[in-house]
Amino acid sequence: MSAMKLLVSRWPTRLAASLILAAVCATAAPVRSAAADEAAAVLAADATADGPAIEEITDQHLPFIYTEWEHFTTADGLPHDHIFVVKADGYRVWVGTDDGLACYDKRTGKFQTWKEEDGLPWRVVTALDVDRKTGDLWIGLFGGGLARYSAGRFDHFNQLNSGLVNDVVYGVAVENNHVWAATTAGASRYNTVTRNWEIFTEKNAPMEEIWNYGVSYNDGMVYLAVWGSGVLEFDVTTERWNVYLPTDGEMEINLYRDDGIVHVITTGTSYVDKILWISTYFGASRYDGRNWRGYYAHETGLPNDFIPSVKGRSANEAWFATDRGAGVIVDFPTDTWVTYTRDPVTQRGQAVIQRGERVLKTVDLERCLPHNFCNWIEFDGDDVWVATSKGLARARGTGYYPRLKEVKP
Repeated sequence: MSAMKLLVSRWPTRLAASLILAAVCATAAPVRSAAADEAAAVLAADATADGPAIEEITDQHLPFIYTEWEHFTTADGLPHDHIFVVKADGYRVWVGTDDGLACYDKRTGKFQTWKEEDGLPWRVVTALDVDRKTGDLWIGLFGGGLARYSAGRFDHFNQLNSGLVNDVVYGVAVENNHVWAATTAGASRYNTVTRNWEIFTEKNAPMEEIWNYGVSYNDGMVYLAVWGSGVLEFDVTTERWNVYLPTDGEMEINLYRDDGIVHVITTGTSYVDKILWISTYFGASRYDGRNWRGYYAHETGLPNDFIPSVKGRSANEAWFATDRGAGVIVDFPTDTWVTYTRDPVTQRGQAVIQRGERVLKTVDLERCLPHNFCNWIEFDGDDVWVATSKGLARARGTGYYPRLKEVKP
């Protein structure tokens, strides 16, 4: 079985059941709670203050559009075209594929690759993170455990020789002197100094399910995206847990709008500028510590509600990797989005700018994504790397500006 099928197989019968529930939910829109109404009023006021009314919008009010795209495939030196993850590291860009690890040198424009015959412990690389203090690369392997690449050598950790709870690793995150691994049977935390392991499952963490899809770390907090358990927040100072779930008590049906996370089947988290961005199988969420905001494809620039991962750039901007393209909220206060997709027939690209569900402008692109099924997003300065099922893309951020273009009086 190919790694692509393996990765899709992590969404089996449970996904089918959830899809049925989602179809039922689609027949009626969620009810907006009083708290959500208050938050919506605040957002409306912010939109008026931070941007013009839709009727007054011109090109001078629009966000930056990525129009320069490069594609990389096996023809350029990648070990495989199915890309799961990308990690920028200075002049290096690490790439995890269906059949090996690659490193792109931005100085030379060349790839170096590692397969099993080169010492890589397992062929399928699904997660990457870099220890900024040591320069070590930590590698999540789909069925092969965890690996560390340091000084030209691979160290291998699995269920038999370490405290790794399971060898199917979906996510990796470096937290100070620790490395976290999100696996199909819980999460493991490895102390690189003492070499001690901790295991977190339903026995010692607030997990309704133990299927961990993703892990991220920033600003003293570790976030786990867990199937059926929403998002778990771990404070590294107090070592206490906090759980983010829908507050209406319904785990799979969103009864009240913006009352909490949109769905309990979460795939990724990204915490930046005190904002938590969340991706799920059925939409996305933003949380500022007090107010929630849910996003769905039918009313935003999300190409689809099935979102494998999310990467926040700021409190106002986040990129969502979906199975039908990349959706970017570029300005939160005005609910302005840019959607990047590729026409499978013409192979040309398109960027659609919209506020909420209203399209403002469509920009045709000579080139965009190599494929619409996006797995991962990575920022590299003003550039953006996108991992897809048919190649790697880099969007050049020449002249990039955040939010909306400032209009001078």
